[in-house]
Amino acid sequence: MNSLPDQLYSASATRQLDELAIKDFKIPGYTLMTRAGEAVFEVLQNEFPLARRILVCCGAGNNAGDGYVVARLAHKAGLDVDVLSLSDVSQLTGDAAQAYNDWKSLGHQLIRITPELLDQVDVVIDALLGTGVDREVTGEWKLLIEQINYASVPVISVDIPSGLSADTGALFGVAVKSDITVSFIGLKKGLYTSMGPDYAGRLFFDDLDVPAAAYKSVSADARLLNWDRLQAQLVARNKNTHKNDFGHLLVIGGEHSMAGAVRLAGEAALRSGAGLVTIITRPEHVSAINTGCPELMVIGSAKGQIPDQLLNESDCIVLGPGLGQGAWAMNLLSQVLQSRKPKLLDADALNLLSSEDSARDDWILTPHPGEAARLLGFSTHEIQQNRFWSVDELQQQYGGVIVLKGCGTLVKQKDDVIELCPYGNPGMATAGMGDVLSGIIAALVGQGFSLSEAARLGVCVHAKAGDLAALKGQRGLMASDLFAEIRTLVNPG
Repeated sequence: MNSLPDQLYSASATRQLDELAIKDFKIPGYTLMTRAGEAVFEVLQNEFPLARRILVCCGAGNNAGDGYVVARLAHKAGLDVDVLSLSDVSQLTGDAAQAYNDWKSLGHQLIRITPELLDQVDVVIDALLGTGVDREVTGEWKLLIEQINYASVPVISVDIPSGLSADTGALFGVAVKSDITVSFIGLKKGLYTSMGPDYAGRLFFDDLDVPAAAYKSVSADARLLNWDRLQAQLVARNKNTHKNDFGHLLVIGGEHSMAGAVRLAGEAALRSGAGLVTIITRPEHVSAINTGCPELMVIGSAKGQIPDQLLNESDCIVLGPGLGQGAWAMNLLSQVLQSRKPKLLDADALNLLSSEDSARDDWILTPHPGEAARLLGFSTHEIQQNRFWSVDELQQQYGGVIVLKGCGTLVKQKDDVIELCPYGNPGMATAGMGDVLSGIIAALVGQGFSLSEAARLGVCVHAKAGDLAALKGQRGLMASDLFAEIRTLVNPG
């Protein structure tokens, strides 16, 4: 069993790899199927060593074939194995038919599902649908999946949970909610975003000994961000330095009653290593922000005017935290868009921007799904149904670097593969988290990182800080809880 790779593939790309292994590298298809079944059975033995009775649920095609291999191996190991099929086994062909016949030759017969069966088994093996499903799951398939999900029995899915899109992480109506998923040849990108993490459980991967040369012929669809490699960019600072060496960040926002947003962004920037942070906000907020965090420089602007000197001196501009959508906000947006300084737009700046239609190369946009929906003219549901397409479309329309926030945050810049952050947790679904992210990313830009480098590194610092803070519990996690963790992460080793 291999460690999880960084490269993520679509279902079609994985099939291409499978075909290359068979045709160009002369690995028999049944050998690959046997290796897949062995990989699942190894996980079964390692993770559930006390399991004695196994139910293998098979459908059609190679996913079912993998299931029959698991059943055969489990039987030979002395386990009590039941196998049911929702497809006509006489229609199985090729390797799947051979796997079925090899299992049947041991003297077994298929069973029918009964109401009490799922209460009597120790583990369910889901080999129903695999990556080939492309429409809503209905009928007896839906009923069985619902029964599996309702039962309090551990589930191992073969390659991908049945009913989950390998390409998007969306559900085809209903899907098996697995405890473990064992993925083969190419790690499926849908396992990491949208509904994928909720349904896949813990992930295991096996390349089935497909030669490395095969992977050079098939491009990955996405790539996982790797914190261990990214943190190497955070090198020690020279001793002979001063605050101006680490960037002057301008944070703009904080309409009436929303001063907290700009303070969070500003303080996150300082904790991320920014040398100077100036906030422009409503005059009524200046005293409160200065009192709460005296390290921040705060300027009040009643009419939404930014001093030219500040625009010229800043190394990066953040516009959006608590900005609002009134005339004050529009004045600020207009001035920021006239500047060619590196900039990050978030929150209401994106909502105001949705009426614009000009691409730029000097900005980072960090929408959540709702903001992305407004920018593209779709519903939030449509964005979540295909987050990979959405981030790519955002980049094509608006340019720069796009950070599509959410479960499995995506980062995209022009002509580069989509990158996915595998870190973070549900405790981060709380007010102010996006403001903190904006401050982190912009602070890194101010310290000399490119827009794409800052986006990748900042997204991971933010998510990893959330994971560290959540060690005390996800519920009740606040955005400001990340500050101490951010400082630790940007000072590795």
